[in-house]
Amino acid sequence: MPQPPAAPPAPDRTADAADDTSWGDAARWWEPRRVLYNLVLSAIFVALVARTWMRIRPELDASAVVPLFVLAVLANVCYSAAYVADFALQAGFLGAARNRARLAVWVLGTLFAVLIETYWYLDEILPPLR
Repeated sequence: MPQPPAAPPAPDRTADAADDTSWGDAARWWEPRRVLYNLVLSAIFVALVARTWMRIRPELDASAVVPLFVLAVLANVCYSAAYVADFALQAGFLGAARNRARLAVWVLGTLFAVLIETYWYLDEILPPLR
């Protein structure tokens, strides 16, 4: 008499469990906030340009696009440094406490990025008063 087919093996839950405490968990938390980070930096840049329009207008031409693009890419590379901090948070905090710590890191990192952006714009990009 033929044997019934064997049941498919149960899914391996250890891979999912490991994912919840490493890259997958970090990416699920940090990546949606990357959009807000970029929006904050973009809004600050637009406000700075609007405030200093008469001084920056002569400097804005097609050659300014590439450096601005490079600065935007560098800002996102710096954002990725949050993953290094996140692994330390994963080792020290659990559940809701980890998310509060992540939020604190996100706020401090975003404020630091705004500080760097403002300094860079006002000191390095904006032409001096004549």
